[in-house]
Amino acid sequence: MENTLEFLDLLRLIDERSTAFRAAVSSAPSLDVQVPTCPEWTLFDLVQHLGEGRRSWAATVAAGPAAAPPAKSASEGAPAAPREREALLAWLAASTQQLRDALREAGPDRGCWTWWGMSQSPQTCGAVARHQLQEIAVHTYDAQVTLGAPQSLPDEAALDGVDEFLSTCCATTDAWPHEPAAVDYHTTEGRSWRLWLSADGARTARLPKPGTMPATAAGEDPDAADASARGTASELVLALYGRIPVDSLKLDGDRRLFDLLLAWDPDE
Repeated sequence: MENTLEFLDLLRLIDERSTAFRAAVSSAPSLDVQVPTCPEWTLFDLVQHLGEGRRSWAATVAAGPAAAPPAKSASEGAPAAPREREALLAWLAASTQQLRDALREAGPDRGCWTWWGMSQSPQTCGAVARHQLQEIAVHTYDAQVTLGAPQSLPDEAALDGVDEFLSTCCATTDAWPHEPAAVDYHTTEGRSWRLWLSADGARTARLPKPGTMPATAAGEDPDAADASARGTASELVLALYGRIPVDSLKLDGDRRLFDLLLAWDPDE
């Protein structure tokens, strides 16, 4: 797996996106407004989810290598998300700080329980930092959409986010239940990836340039992609997370594959 960002860059961007998230919440007319991209949640629910999730991951990172996440009792006594906006924002800032402190103390190479044990992403604190950046970045977009002022994800976070999503959320050893296929993802910034789907599961690799097969997949036809999607890195990340329609990207080949990918749950 090729990391785009160094560990300290991940921590910096986690802090930047968290600040942007809080700024959006601070500007909202009410905490009771519905979040269009998470229609079951109000803005308060979104803040609560983000804060509680960061505290949970901070405890997971602090626990070190493990076969299971820390028991819920480990978070007992943690303050609940307050309803008053200023106090809520302070609680959220403290939640993010707990995560950053735990990651910084652990460092990128220490082992850590993760839910993606069957993916191509390692079970390390560095991989947790990568995924945490994406969660915070996408939820920042959710908060901005709620205000009617969505912004693209920063280039650094978005470019790493395409690779991170494919490696963590798509790659698996669970069998692909359809005909074998290859799907390419191209960013207008010039980076590309291929996702191979077969009875052996799903795996991904960075392509040196669009349409060129990486050395790690030698022997496979470089022109064998059955479908491809092209957009900015931010658009690709938002589409992969279901925030914008896949059809908003430039799609080529068998578009049905994107519907099958969206419907696929490897854990079932």
